[in-house]
Amino acid sequence: MGHHRLEGAPLFGEIDLRIDAGQWTCLLGRSGVGKTTLLRLIAGLTCEGEFQGTIRTNDGRDIQGRAAFMAQSDLLMPWLSVLDNTLLGARLRGERPDADRARDLLGKIGLGDHLGKRPAALSGGMRQRVALARTLMEGRPFVFLDEPFSALDAGTRAEMQELAAEMLRGKTVLLVTHDPSEAIRLGHRIIVITNKGTQDWPLPDMAPLRDLAAADVVASQAALLDFLRSRP
Repeated sequence: MGHHRLEGAPLFGEIDLRIDAGQWTCLLGRSGVGKTTLLRLIAGLTCEGEFQGTIRTNDGRDIQGRAAFMAQSDLLMPWLSVLDNTLLGARLRGERPDADRARDLLGKIGLGDHLGKRPAALSGGMRQRVALARTLMEGRPFVFLDEPFSALDAGTRAEMQELAAEMLRGKTVLLVTHDPSEAIRLGHRIIVITNKGTQDWPLPDMAPLRDLAAADVVASQAALLDFLRSRP
């Protein structure tokens, strides 16, 4: 991997990070430690500052063109409807959009009655669900998610986590989150980033989606929260 500097100061130090294929890797850390920058670097997107290091895939091919990305902001086109925003990727590539699949997906996320609405008529949580649907429609082998569920209420967040886990099964997913319970529920692997580097967090011995009420899951979540609060 490598290290990154922003305005001449180190954002994060030397990092050697491996992302396992076909699994969810969750990246946590305090605000400002460089989680989003790290995700954008791996995804091949532009970032402020200077990165020195190497990012490579096992097959040696460029990750661009094989990845879907969901940012913290929804980035919806204000002049497009919910349905057309969901189909945006295909249309930008000159492909025939699968409107039936998009309608089915939007129904699953609770927006089936809002297909013709524009973003200004939606709540923040509804807009975030449209952005998630647009990402899931891409069907890419690599998926980069930056706080994808942060604007959702607790019940909807749990439902969207379950839908994403189902639809992205077998994909290589990198999720940035501030929520220890979300990471422990979804992650095959959790990596905590601090200004000194990265650390793997031990996970309960059960496969995702984990039961957040299970005793060892509750204990792991509490320990992870304490760890995050104690690290700069």
